[in-house]
Amino acid sequence: MPGYTYIMASKLNGSIYIGVTKDLLRRVFEHKGNHEVCHTSKYNIHKLVYFEEHDQILDAIEREKQLKKWRREKKIYLIEKDNPGWVDLSNELF
Repeated sequence: MPGYTYIMASKLNGSIYIGVTKDLLRRVFEHKGNHEVCHTSKYNIHKLVYFEEHDQILDAIEREKQLKKWRREKKIYLIEKDNPGWVDLSNELF
């Protein structure tokens, strides 16, 4: 079963959230709609700024764990390598 590792952000260089899911569209929709009282709703983290697709959900989970251990500077570099303006990539998905 495929999976996704993703990074959501509040704004350019703002608060970030790293997650994993089997259904990226559904999960981003949930974050944008504040369907849960959690870190993303508390800090207005609604922009999908980075994601990776994996062949297996277990690979996505391992990647999420790896990214969460990184220093903030390294996470920002990863985002800005492909998305220097921190554009909301979910607009391309919907």
